[in-house]
Amino acid sequence: MRKFLPWIIIGGIVLILFMWAKSVNNTAVTLNQNIEESWGNVQTAYQRRNDLIGNLVNTVKGAADFEKSTLTAVIEARAKATQVTVDPANITPEQLAAFNQAQSGVSSSLSRLLVTVEQYPDLKANQNFLKLQDELASTENQILTARTRFNEAVKPYNTHIKTFPNSIFAGLFGFTEKTYFNAVEGADRPVEVKF
Repeated sequence: MRKFLPWIIIGGIVLILFMWAKSVNNTAVTLNQNIEESWGNVQTAYQRRNDLIGNLVNTVKGAADFEKSTLTAVIEARAKATQVTVDPANITPEQLAAFNQAQSGVSSSLSRLLVTVEQYPDLKANQNFLKLQDELASTENQILTARTRFNEAVKPYNTHIKTFPNSIFAGLFGFTEKTYFNAVEGADRPVEVKF
């Protein structure tokens, strides 16, 4: 029996290391899938906004003398935003910044559109326009919620792969830190409202 004791101990250690590595990998995979699902929800919320923008622009076009440059800015910002893609499995800070910048352009041009609408009482009273405006406000809340949930999914993943000793196996299995969704530059300053 003593002859086999070293082999039993070595086998036990190998089994323990295997189970630990398996646990580190499987937990990281599960947490990564949560991040990918959350990112899909972010993209779905932005897609809903892009779909609503088309309806909003068509409704606003009905106002005979509405400013064409404002509508053009909204359409162009929407087109740019739909061209930026991010791979949720390999989100880099640069990809997230480009995505965030494109979506910021949409938000900015939409804000200008809604401010310009104030000059058109008939349009402001149009039920279709009012419904679309409410839908956009609801969608913006959905976007905020989706972005928050994305960040909430990133935190446990990053914590799991960065804590020692998990970091040893996480690096061997190719798991890397994910980037949080941050506000666009200048979002910390108050908005200047002009009438």
